[in-house]
Order: sequence, then structure tokens, then C-alpha cells
Amino acid sequence: MNHLLFERSTGNIRPNVFARLQTTQFLTSFQAAPSVRFDGGERGTVVQDGQAGPSAIDGEKRAIWAHQSGINALAVERFDGRLMLSGGSDASLKIWNLDSCANPLNGHTYKPIARIARGDKGHKFGITNLSFYPFDSAAFLSASFDHTLKLWSTETATISGSFNLGSKIYTHAISPIAEHLLVACGTQYPTVRLVDLRSGSSVQSLVGHNGAVLATAWSPRHEHALATGSVDGTVRIWDVRRSGTSIGMLDQEDSLGIYRNGLLGSDGKIRARVSAKAHSGPVNGLTWTDDGNFIISAAQDRRIRVWDAATGANTLASFGPSIKNGQLASVTMFTSPVGLTHPTKEVLFWPNETEILVLDLHDGGVITRLRNTGPVMAGVRSGSGAERTVKNRVTALTWRGAGGGGESSGVVMGGNNMAGAIFSAHLDGHIRAWVPQLDGLDDEAEADETAKIAEGRSKKRKVLNDVFQSLMGKKITFT
Repeated sequence: MNHLLFERSTGNIRPNVFARLQTTQFLTSFQAAPSVRFDGGERGTVVQDGQAGPSAIDGEKRAIWAHQSGINALAVERFDGRLMLSGGSDASLKIWNLDSCANPLNGHTYKPIARIARGDKGHKFGITNLSFYPFDSAAFLSASFDHTLKLWSTETATISGSFNLGSKIYTHAISPIAEHLLVACGTQYPTVRLVDLRSGSSVQSLVGHNGAVLATAWSPRHEHALATGSVDGTVRIWDVRRSGTSIGMLDQEDSLGIYRNGLLGSDGKIRARVSAKAHSGPVNGLTWTDDGNFIISAAQDRRIRVWDAATGANTLASFGPSIKNGQLASVTMFTSPVGLTHPTKEVLFWPNETEILVLDLHDGGVITRLRNTGPVMAGVRSGSGAERTVKNRVTALTWRGAGGGGESSGVVMGGNNMAGAIFSAHLDGHIRAWVPQLDGLDDEAEADETAKIAEGRSKKRKVLNDVFQSLMGKKITFT
């Protein structure tokens, strides 16, 4: 660190290069922050080895949960990263104020600032997906197995609108840049449903998949471009202004991008593949890099693929056999914002069952593994006496950008106010925090420990000196 500071001060390293070197280091140095906890107010007993006892998850004597029934979804708002949403398997919703933690190194227990329970005013079945309104954190969206997509007021935690799509909703997405305010919903039926928040109706259905749609993602560059993934193993690219079929499909056999999606042929018509497979299993994960240059897809064939968004070419990034993906549900993954690393050195964060993998996006190598705290298997006995066994599986990931900016902007930093932290939701009902480890923190801790030792030695010297002075100053008379 001191060497880099010297190189920057002498002009050998430009400030932007220095910043990228530091942020790259932060992106690869995340560690668990077990002293940061989320208490949703539910109480129960942790059961291990078939016996109930005082033992609790994360080393605390008192067991607490964010959602005792388990968590399905997380979302952090993009503006200043102050608010986080969590959705439970019991259909409950909770809002958390992340600014209430002054310093994660000192530990903190979050408590929700708003709760929405299961019932007539909320969802009736488990939450599947959450997202904040992209242009204003005063509203958020939630999707559920109860067939409804709901729009909420963040300030009052009340419903502003509800849309019944008549089928289970696995995922939804709203464009971060578009003015059309269309929400793309993936359901148990092959069609992709588009809900217009302005008109309050389902305005369009995109037909082409042959199975349930598990993943949807809007392009961060083109406001009308949408990518969707299905259980049929296909990934389709749509232009929502066109009422026909998709404008392109991703083909795992095409590594050159010869058959360009949306390219006009000599006859003036758009050339599009009639059939192609992106994966040999259900596609349940999709995301774009922030600059819109690459699409990342994941499926139950235990493969993650990176695609050139301009040509549809498979970049052949190999992520190896360590990838685990066995759940028929939408998988949340995200990439580091463009600008934090050198070009083509972006990082992918992937929920790998009971751990989080930090991967090199373009060569697929594992940079580091973030291991969960707590047992892999745990039993929970609620106050009513009901007992259930749960897995400590990661169900959702979200990232709070430093100094605001959410998942798509900001410079990753560690330290105060949970800036640059990753939050993971787990099937065991916990939300866990991960923060980057800074070089200066270890030096500071070591300096504090040295200061304490020096202070203790100084006190001992003072006591001995006082004793010596009292003995030397006392008049001794011999008789």
C-alpha cells in the first residue's frame, strides 16, 4: 500500500489506475461480519442433533432470525443504499435501515423499520422476487407464488397497486434506464408477461419459450432490449416494441457470433435463429454487465456462460466443476460495476449453495470463496412447538455500493456505515453481511493492541516507582 502511494505521488501511477488497483483488491477481500445481525423479532429454539439447547447460530447465546421461516429474496435501493428489503417464505416483507449501523467492526443488530405480514393486505404465499422502483426509492415491487405482482409505498408500507397474473410468478425485472415502466414477469407459463405500471394492466405477452420462464433481465444500455431464460434451456433476446417473436437466441455452439442477433440481411429482414440452446438444463439466472456488453446466464446443467451482447457469441469462459445450481427457482447473481476493475477483469458473485463464489468473469477462475457462518444443517423449534429442519443455503445476494449507488455504481470501500457490503439471504432465516478487508484495518488493530500493552507496562512502572519512592523517602531509625 505504501509503495503504491509513493508511486502515485511521484506520478508513476495515474490516479485512476491507483483507484482501480485498490477497488480490485477490495472486491477480492470480502470477509464475513458475524457481529452484524438482523433481528426480525421472531423467537424460537435452535435444535441441533435432535436436541433443543441454548446453542444458537453465529455464536450468540440468543437465537434470532430475520425471517424464521426462511428468506427467498433481498433488494437494496440504488440511490444511497439506505434501505434494504427482505421477503420470507411465509409471505412476510420487512424493510431495514442500513444506515443505523455506524461501524460494522463494532457489531450491530438491525431491527426492521417496517413489517408487512401475510394476509389480505399482503401476499398469501412465499415471496419470490423483490426490487425497488428504479428512479425513486419511495416505491418497491414484490412478486409471489400467490400469482400477484404488488407495488408498495416504501414510506407507509402500504399497497399502491396489485396485478393478478393468474399463474405463479418466479421472477420480475424493471429496466434501470427506460421510461416505459414495463415490468417483465417470468411465470409458470411459457409466455413472458409485461405489466405497465402507468396503465395498471398487463399490456403484452412475449411468446416463444416452451416452458416456465425463470429469469428476466433488461439491458442497461438499450431500454427496449430484454433477455429471458426458460426451463427449456433457451435464452431469448426481445425488442418489446415488436409484437412478433424474439429477435435472437443464444446458442452454446456459436463461439464466433456469426449469426448476429438483430442483424439486417440483404433482403432487409432481421436474421434470427429459429432454434438454439443456451444450456442443456433449465436457465434460472440472467444478468448483464453494467455497460451492457455482456450477458451472463446460469442453468441447472451447472454451467455459467458469458455472452457477447452485440453478437450473441459464447465467449467460452470456463467456470469449472465447482458450480452448484440445483434449485428450480430464480438465482440472483451480480457483477462488479464497470470502472472498478481493469477492462475484461470484472468479478462475478455467485451463490453456490452454502457459500458465495467470487469468480473472474472472463476466465471463470475462482478468486475466493466466502464461507457461511453457522451450521450447514439446523433445526428450528418455534414458540408453538412446531419443529422444522432447514439448510443453510444462500437464496439471494445483493450489494450495497459505497456512499450510495446500490448495485450499479459507487466505489467499493470498507469501514463505516456498511459501505460496499454484500448481504446474503439464507434458507435458515438469516441475513448475513460480508465486508471488504482493508490493509489499514489490520495495522490499526495491531497499533491499538500495542498501545494497550504499552499502557499496561506504564501503569506497572508507576506502581513500582511509587513503592520505591515511599520506601526511600521514609525515615528509618535504628535502636
